[in-house]
Amino acid sequence: MAIVFLAGLVLAIVWKLYQLAKAPHDRCLRSVVLCLTCAALSYPLAMPGGADGFETVAGHGAAKLVQNLLLIATVYFLMCFYLYASADERGARRRARIEALVAASVALGVTCTVATVPHHALVGSFSSTDMTVPQAATFYLVVGLYLMYALAAAAYWTRRYARLSAKPHSTGLWTAGIGMFGMALACAVRAVIVVIRWTGNAVHAPVMAAAGAVLVVSTLLFVFGITYPGMRTRVSLCRLWFRRRREYARLEPLWRLMAEAAPHAVLRANSTSAWERWRARGIHRRHHRRIVECRDGLVEIGPYLDAESLRDAPAPWAAERLREAVRAHLGGADQPAPTRPLAVIPRQRSREDDIQELLALSDALRSAN
Repeated sequence: MAIVFLAGLVLAIVWKLYQLAKAPHDRCLRSVVLCLTCAALSYPLAMPGGADGFETVAGHGAAKLVQNLLLIATVYFLMCFYLYASADERGARRRARIEALVAASVALGVTCTVATVPHHALVGSFSSTDMTVPQAATFYLVVGLYLMYALAAAAYWTRRYARLSAKPHSTGLWTAGIGMFGMALACAVRAVIVVIRWTGNAVHAPVMAAAGAVLVVSTLLFVFGITYPGMRTRVSLCRLWFRRRREYARLEPLWRLMAEAAPHAVLRANSTSAWERWRARGIHRRHHRRIVECRDGLVEIGPYLDAESLRDAPAPWAAERLREAVRAHLGGADQPAPTRPLAVIPRQRSREDDIQELLALSDALRSAN
């Protein structure tokens, strides 16, 4: 499960970096990238055995400190995302600077606490740490309270933006908001646990496990929520890719016939740029070119073809009329004076209707072979 979650974080970072590369001056997007990056860097230090190698080099307690400093940075950049999303850019920058001072003060405080903590006091997990040591309890309490504050504020802003957004963005925001609220609740519970254990009282293991489970599930919901709109868009684009690939293949019989009738209408990529030639081989561009080439070919043979008679006609009959029109065009027969536009497909129709007409003609040719 830990590896799956870390892989999801890495994929989310890669996706957001791709978006940031296209909009490098987008402060909101930059905040999301930094937030996810800090979360991804902190997670391996929290995994079982993940801190051993780090502490061998940096010393005891260093992994715990770095992990929590990264968590503080994570929630700070999360708050920055919402601050920069507001319409008041000047006010957002001022509030971001104030929040940076708060986060830096918390980070400095916990760093000083770790520097004075007794040897091995912060080694181990939250449940095994001796909270009767004042520095250890202070460390977990200060970090937990700051995380609770930042996550609760972000959850409140998420709820407000979710109400103003349309799907799928609203769905992602609501999911992320629930995740952040759950994380804030888990931090609050852990803060209470710290206080109870600081006074020397014990906390039952099921309570500790429940708080940890809420934190893990809430984090998963948060990551899913902020990546859901992008994933939804990618799924839609994949469906469109497969659909256009199928249509491209279905149009081949008609395209071959029209290329024979009007070879000069076949579009060819003549760019000297390797990048442009590579893009021209994409299915979306090839699909568009094939539609244009089929339409141009139909315009060429339009004077020899009664377009209205092709609609709802049997496939063999429609295919034969198309071939006769091509032969007449290539044979140089006298063209009748057209009394209507030469295009077989009426111009007032939508592009999707045009495609369906072309597909029907191509299917007729295929079935007649």
